[in-house]
Amino acid sequence: MFMRSLFFSLLLLFSAVRATTPQEEQLRSAIVKVYTVVKTPNYAIPWSSSIRQISGSGAVIEGQRILTNAHVVANQTFIEVQRYGERRRYIAHVEAVSHQLDLALLKVDDPSFFQGITPLKLGTLPQIEQKVSVYGFPMGGDTLSVTAGVVSRIEHQRYVHSGEYFLAIQIDAAVNPGNSGGPAISDGRIVGVVMEGIQKAQNISYLVPTVMIRHFLDDLKDGRLDGVPAFAVLTQPMENPSLKSYYGLRAHQGGVLVDLVIPTGGLEGILRVGDVILSIDGHRIQEDATAAFRNNEFTNYEYYVQLHQMGQKVALEVLRDGKTMKIEAPLLKKSDDLLLIRTYRYDRMPRYVILGGYVFAPLTRNLAVQVARNHIDLIPFVDKFVSKKRREVVLLLRVLPSALSRGDYSLLYWPLAKIDGQSIVDFDDFYHKLTEGHGEKIILENKVGQRVVIDRKKALQLQKTILRKYNIEYGVSEDMRTGR
Repeated sequence: MFMRSLFFSLLLLFSAVRATTPQEEQLRSAIVKVYTVVKTPNYAIPWSSSIRQISGSGAVIEGQRILTNAHVVANQTFIEVQRYGERRRYIAHVEAVSHQLDLALLKVDDPSFFQGITPLKLGTLPQIEQKVSVYGFPMGGDTLSVTAGVVSRIEHQRYVHSGEYFLAIQIDAAVNPGNSGGPAISDGRIVGVVMEGIQKAQNISYLVPTVMIRHFLDDLKDGRLDGVPAFAVLTQPMENPSLKSYYGLRAHQGGVLVDLVIPTGGLEGILRVGDVILSIDGHRIQEDATAAFRNNEFTNYEYYVQLHQMGQKVALEVLRDGKTMKIEAPLLKKSDDLLLIRTYRYDRMPRYVILGGYVFAPLTRNLAVQVARNHIDLIPFVDKFVSKKRREVVLLLRVLPSALSRGDYSLLYWPLAKIDGQSIVDFDDFYHKLTEGHGEKIILENKVGQRVVIDRKKALQLQKTILRKYNIEYGVSEDMRTGR
């Protein structure tokens, strides 16, 4: 009798542990699986692409929207979503996407999808060691997965999708492919969106924190996504005692030294090389270029730039020529506006033009990363900034063998400096000069004066034959054909 009673007691206890509360069921109902068909471009062969299917996770938030990662829907051609506890899939589309912050909002075409779902709310930045639960649909199963962990650290990290640095939350919960875009929940609220798991590490994963999610949502309130502003100067830490002394800082003072004011960033005449920025929006900058975002917690000082929306001003305390002054610096550009080689491209096919088998394209970060190991001469362009004279690097991407191009087959990823003796501003400028020129020969030069000569008349005569031979439908990319 005693053993029988113990058996039923254990059975009841086990059932109680396994049972979910109504609040938990309500929360789970807001978690969705995202199915995406992706068209992945090949930047080395820009007229080519491949199709594959991927999956991720998301969460329903206010406004009948689904919050997920940008990389879950990047380069998408078709999206479906599936509710927790249902097998039916609904067609969805992207309402807005920030590739900078790796965030996207989806809308579902059928409004009945949201019936009975209570949207999840955003929480605040969690504390270190605060418990979180990660919800999503990792690979290997179609049912909802929940893993638990704690917040390990909060600091700036590189967002893999964009390559830019923003505040991120590190957690120790198990995260796998398919979890991307799913929410991390604490006290019933979203504290972050899963963006990356370090596969070779032991339970190290990263979240986009709600402070950056709110920036994304606030940015969209006027119906346009402007992006996260960049601080259009280059600075260095001031940890070295001699450096501090030279610029008039006391031993205990922190700050960052301005090394370069980016010409097109809107801060020329406002900040100067040699300025020492002591504080930002009232927050003291430490000697290692960090600032406190909470008591005894520090991250990169540009966090206070990234909290602003585009067009706002950031308040600076600056030491210049031994005098302290207050400056308001306008935030007018994002990183993409400043870099000669822009951040990663998504949701568009690569640009290109072919003439007589000579293939030309702008140098993108996608391409630079893809081929950098074998073409290190492209790397120096990556950390350069745009100017009025040069806004883009144009490449002779490759040469398709033909009678016209004999001797040039080996040319790959060849940066152009001039066409017909004229400097090249960007790809549009190059295309205009290539197609509007009237000389018998097209003369291309690189920065050291090496030349490629193309017979214009023969190139035009052979154009259709060469395209047909290499199974290329169009001699220019879609944006060049349609103007979009």
